[in-house]
Amino acid sequence: MDMDLGIDRAAVAGLRAERMDWRFKGMPAKSFGMRVGDALDAGLDLFSDEFVAPLVVLDEPALEHNLRTMADWCARQGVALAPHGKTTMAPQLFVKQFERGAWGLTAATISQLRVYRAFGVRRVLMANQLVDSGGLRWLTGELDRDPAFSFSCLVDSVAGVARMTEVLGTRPSSRPLDVLVELGGKGGRTGARGLDAAIEVAEAVKRSGALRLVGASGYEAALAHGTSEADLATVDAYLAELRQLVLRLASAGHFEGLEQVIVTAGGSAYFDQVAAAFVERWPRDLPVIGVLRSGCYLTHDDGLYQRVSPFHRAHRLQGGEPFRPALHAWGQVSSHPEPALALLTMGRRDVPFDQDLPQPQLRRHADGSTTPLARARVTQLNDQHAFLALGAGEPLEVGEWVRFGVSHPCTTFDKWPLIPLVNGTRVVDLVRTFF
Repeated sequence: MDMDLGIDRAAVAGLRAERMDWRFKGMPAKSFGMRVGDALDAGLDLFSDEFVAPLVVLDEPALEHNLRTMADWCARQGVALAPHGKTTMAPQLFVKQFERGAWGLTAATISQLRVYRAFGVRRVLMANQLVDSGGLRWLTGELDRDPAFSFSCLVDSVAGVARMTEVLGTRPSSRPLDVLVELGGKGGRTGARGLDAAIEVAEAVKRSGALRLVGASGYEAALAHGTSEADLATVDAYLAELRQLVLRLASAGHFEGLEQVIVTAGGSAYFDQVAAAFVERWPRDLPVIGVLRSGCYLTHDDGLYQRVSPFHRAHRLQGGEPFRPALHAWGQVSSHPEPALALLTMGRRDVPFDQDLPQPQLRRHADGSTTPLARARVTQLNDQHAFLALGAGEPLEVGEWVRFGVSHPCTTFDKWPLIPLVNGTRVVDLVRTFF
């Protein structure tokens, strides 16, 4: 394992040996039976090698731009980044994030953690309370097996602490399980409701014997859903409360003896405010490391994150370049039953629809050239069809392809086990996902 990187490069490189076949939708039939690496070495072209519709692709230049932009910005701000791996569940993309300085990876579930460990990920922050007995027992075995494996998860209730302590007591580990107290908010998601409740959880951890408190956590996007001044003020107030929790825990001696106190929050919508709260001066004797958990920055999108990303709100730009959409879907016109309506081979099984419908962008002609589609729009998605209302002067032909921007990458990747990474039309990699 490449211990300096934080992930096992050899295990990731081993994905090139996987055989391509019918399991991977969209792939050209000529690649069936070939190893992924052999197919790439032979050369694949998005337009000329009979990829079949629908198809989702990643744009390499945009992806690299986003990786560089986020890494540089975090370095300037003085915060660490543990990107949420649930966005992509793609070890090849994890490597790229580690190469750009990622501190670790964030997980949401024990099953995600198992994928990470299969590829040797060394530091994981689980942004949930882990009360599953089977998961906890597997985890303790993993911690004992690999002394270099660093893991922490959240706790948000005395009952949760008691449950974890009971399970862990049946299989003692050579080291306690590191946890962070999670602060929630009224009407939000998980997390202790209020400072006093959070302090009670910390006291329960101290009594546990099986757990060790190493910091505090929050999730600001559970309390705000837009970019109005009221939304931004709600986020700032919550982050101020999270800071207050850390200071109260420190004053009560909960972090004595720690070389590092983890304070973490941050989705992909308000990470600028999170960073500002984390780099505000802490007491000299409190060794805080602020950790962001943003995941969707990697591919960005043409919908939700285009609207809410701090890098796309000029008044909060703070020296960051705008991210670029790196995730696109291609569908093919299968029917043109009315002059202003086309049906494409792309539906809810292929593209996200939980935030916004896909946005038509380009029409690909038979000769491989493309022209913009400025007025067309998707009005409805069925399981396997997209209803495309055509703008005046934007006719389509049966058999032509259309490229779409998507909204919300988290509900795109899970539909595609193998995704072409392209530079222009040349396929430079095939990205494997594990959901």
